[in-house]
Amino acid sequence: MRVLVVQHSSRRRRVLLRRGVWAGGEVLVTVGLVLLLLVAHQLWWTNRQAREGAERKVEALEREWERGASEGEGGGGGQGGDSGMAAAPSPTEVPRRQPAAKRATSAAPDWSRAYAILTIPRLGLRVPVAEGTSKQNVLNKGYVGHYRGTQQPGRAGNFALAGHRNTHGEPFRYVNRLGKGDEVEVETEDASYTYVVDRTLPETSARDGGVIRPVPRSGVRPGYGYSEPGYYLTLTTCTPEYTSKYRLVVWGKLVSMRPR
Repeated sequence: MRVLVVQHSSRRRRVLLRRGVWAGGEVLVTVGLVLLLLVAHQLWWTNRQAREGAERKVEALEREWERGASEGEGGGGGQGGDSGMAAAPSPTEVPRRQPAAKRATSAAPDWSRAYAILTIPRLGLRVPVAEGTSKQNVLNKGYVGHYRGTQQPGRAGNFALAGHRNTHGEPFRYVNRLGKGDEVEVETEDASYTYVVDRTLPETSARDGGVIRPVPRSGVRPGYGYSEPGYYLTLTTCTPEYTSKYRLVVWGKLVSMRPR
């Protein structure tokens, strides 16, 4: 009769293998939980935090403007014919009358400071506009950022803005739903400007600087854009969703301005 002999070295190897598999499983589970928490932080917490901060900033701007308006009225501010709606100037016309302003809208506001409110009724969106497109100081706060070097609202040229499509408030999450004729309002301390969506560029290179030029026209897809001076609004965001590979662009034209 044969007697099976179990070598202790073989038994130890099996024990070590089981321990290694168990330890590896624990590591994978831990890594999975950490990744899940990171995803939850990016997709939920950053959105909640940024949206709450953006809402507070909108309310703060409105209170600031109301106080300024009250002080202006108390100091004998006029209520004459300029208080009505003014038609947008033609593309080549220099406006004969600009809203009376405590701070000229043509002057660049303080860097990274929120100074306007963007409202898009179609999307139920109302967010602050800040100077610059820094992620840390502007975009990650849930704000929309004004491209440095582009025009200010209501002025001849191109008022160009950027915003996150995903995470950090994602104000431009559904900007792709905008269509021709949708209104976009930009409010400043001095006036309210209404633009109407005119054209959309579904996808272009992230380096396509032509879309934010004074006369916006894609340098990558020349069939998209304009060829004449005007009063333009440009909204840009990342596409496809959850990536930053390409840019989605929405253009609008100024149709009216109303002094505050």
